[in-house]
Amino acid sequence: MTEQELADQKTAIRTAAHAARKAQADKEGVSQRITDRVMQMPAYQSAGCVMWYVDVRDEARTRHALPEALTQGKRIVVPYCVDGELELFWLESMDELELGMYKILEPRADLRDVASKKVTPQELDFVMVPGVGFDRRGGRTGHGKGYYDKLLQHARPDAPLVALAFECQMFDEIPMQPHDIFMDAIVTQDAVYPGRGRT
Repeated sequence: MTEQELADQKTAIRTAAHAARKAQADKEGVSQRITDRVMQMPAYQSAGCVMWYVDVRDEARTRHALPEALTQGKRIVVPYCVDGELELFWLESMDELELGMYKILEPRADLRDVASKKVTPQELDFVMVPGVGFDRRGGRTGHGKGYYDKLLQHARPDAPLVALAFECQMFDEIPMQPHDIFMDAIVTQDAVYPGRGRT
């Protein structure tokens, strides 16, 4: 398959996945089932430092679960974007988030430079990843900007990469390129699909 055919195939999958995600009924209730399933995973329960993402637009929702996650004695970390790179922030209270550009909930600007709030990818024990489309091998496509791929390259090999998705975001096969990273698991409202992970 040529680079162009691969790009076209990914674009078609993204378009279909966006439409399916947008049409997903009861996003709140379905997302609750997904996050409950994640929080029951043994790897989540044994992790000391967990990266959540804060949902935007039609992603599987997470913000309903963050307040509970903050009470469980874990170090909760959320990513935010700076100049095309994801930075990591240690979140201790929902009050530390504010609506930023594009109405995205992100760490307050006045806290971002506090040294104790900065986290490196190597500190993460469990990593939650959003995305647009997935397959049952753990293949993932995001928005095509590579923010998460760049971050996940630096995660420890023993820290599971777990994607959260609605069942409607699952496809037969996501075309993967050498720099794309396979997930260790994809959690939907119906199942946990074990992925092939990083090899």
